[in-house]
Amino acid sequence: MKKLFLAFMVMFVALSLNGQASAIEPDEILADPALEMRAREVSKQLRCVVCQNQSIDDSNAELARDMRLLVRDRMLAGDSNQNVLDYMVDRYGDYVLLEPPLKASTMLLWYGPFILIVLGLIGVVFYYRKQPKGAQPGSEASAELSSEERAKLKSVLSDNNTDSGNNQ
Repeated sequence: MKKLFLAFMVMFVALSLNGQASAIEPDEILADPALEMRAREVSKQLRCVVCQNQSIDDSNAELARDMRLLVRDRMLAGDSNQNVLDYMVDRYGDYVLLEPPLKASTMLLWYGPFILIVLGLIGVVFYYRKQPKGAQPGSEASAELSSEERAKLKSVLSDNNTDSGNNQ
């Protein structure tokens, strides 16, 4: 068990120290370094729509590549950073932004996880409040036995005692 824990910790540390490698291909890089820097700034703010919470700068998906090329095309056309972001939002919706704006249509993105946690906690509280006092959750050990059940239990126990006496 200690070896497994140690291996897990080594893997965790190695992965946490590993910086995110950029997925940008050499043929995507713009000749103008200032324009390339702007394109990377914008790319880091855009979510790959097929990946799990990865920027298009970090994703190897084909769609992320297409989005990076689109950002660079818009930059070459003379668009400002905000114009490029607005264009991408118009095309893909607010979900494309890694930090979507707080508005009515994005409330679920911002508050959904907290709502789920609160509902889960409420469910746990109701589950434990429903249990009889002193009983373990899921067990019926604290329930009283009926007279029929007591007689059956006494019969089983006496049969068990006579069987164990014969086996010795």
